Amino acid sequence: MFKKLRNRFLIVNLVSISIMMLVAFATIYTITYQNVQRETNMELYKVSDFYHSPYNSSKIPRGEGQGSGTGGSTGSGSSSGSDSFPSDTMGGDNGGPGGDPNSPPARSVSFMIKTDDQWKITDTHSRFDMEDTFYTEALQKVDQNKVGDSERQTGQFALDGTDWAYVVDPSGAGHMIVFIDVTAQQGILTNLIYTFAVVGLVMLIVIYFLSRYFANRSIAPVREAFEKQKQFIGDASHELKTPLAIINTNADVLLANQEDTIANQAKWLHYIKSETERMTGLTNDLLYLTQMDDSRSTMIHAKFNMSDAVESIILPMEAVIFEKNISLDYNIEPNLTVHGNSEQIKQVILILLDNAVKYSGPKGAVNVTLQKQNNDVMLAVSNTGEGIAPEHLDRIFDRFYRTDSSRARKHGGHGLGLAIARSIVDQHKGELYARSVVGEGATFYVRLS
Repeated sequence: MFKKLRNRFLIVNLVSISIMMLVAFATIYTITYQNVQRETNMELYKVSDFYHSPYNSSKIPRGEGQGSGTGGSTGSGSSSGSDSFPSDTMGGDNGGPGGDPNSPPARSVSFMIKTDDQWKITDTHSRFDMEDTFYTEALQKVDQNKVGDSERQTGQFALDGTDWAYVVDPSGAGHMIVFIDVTAQQGILTNLIYTFAVVGLVMLIVIYFLSRYFANRSIAPVREAFEKQKQFIGDASHELKTPLAIINTNADVLLANQEDTIANQAKWLHYIKSETERMTGLTNDLLYLTQMDDSRSTMIHAKFNMSDAVESIILPMEAVIFEKNISLDYNIEPNLTVHGNSEQIKQVILILLDNAVKYSGPKGAVNVTLQKQNNDVMLAVSNTGEGIAPEHLDRIFDRFYRTDSSRARKHGGHGLGLAIARSIVDQHKGELYARSVVGEGATFYVRLS
């Protein structure tokens, strides 16, 4: 059950994070794509405006600037003719500082094609040597159906492993198409996608293991509470089973002797009454624990004299302790006050003192001390006896828990006393813990402020 719960948590967590990552990556990619497109269009329009200028258009005769370079690729040679455009340093709107003012204002490779209204090439220009077939293939890539009569039309295509962007400008009875190389810009977008894919995959793997770790830690308290609940139901059933069996048996005895007098049946009636009282005590303790665990329960807290509270519990028990042949020693620092509910704190003292007397052993000793420690008040109740093994120290405050696995009840009780004491101390934001040496005895400490 808990494994399925953990897996569902992991699935929901991973799906949620994946969606957020996809949205974030898509947003970043869209913004980057729009910026690249905007810069590409600006570059296209600058180059197009250059070719539209009267000075440059008069210096671009048909075929000039074309050479016999490698087909479909750009070379490093310059165009021919005295009025051709040199390929010197680029940068800036007019070829860069010290460059030819006739050089196109492009930061990348560019060329121009002029056509008539039937899309037949009438003129070309390039800063590099290109074959006529390259211009023809480039023109075929232009989406001619979307070109209007007056508006510029832009687009992109790939040719021989190079990405080109173009702008079509209506020019008189034909068209002027300007092309620039955008391979680097497209490479940025492609690398961005690959980077997102790799980073996203790595992050999902990391998030999976982190989510698995925290899911296990988050479910651990739920699993522990569930196991405690199962144990609680089993323990409560065990505690109720014995008195119910005794009551049922004694009732059968009474029914089998219906003609006998009540005086002769008194023994069986006393057994029934004793077990009924035992069940009443058990149910009262369970109800009390439920009320303590209920966050809606309210307690009246006020400052009270802790020293007087301890003495009010010890003094009435001195006679009972003396009858059991157990020595009692106490050292109570006077006028120590704490903030809380005095009746509940008295119940804690009574539980600890009663346990100390029960488990002190024959001719044992019980010692109670109350003293100031820094800003807190420390109550210590110790006894001599068998002590508590280390593996039981943290569990003795669990409901129905007993150190003996056989659940022997020679000392009476249900194993709820220390659980009630812990619940009360927790409500007072205090601390209750035990220290023990096996074979010597145990000491229970209560720290309150």
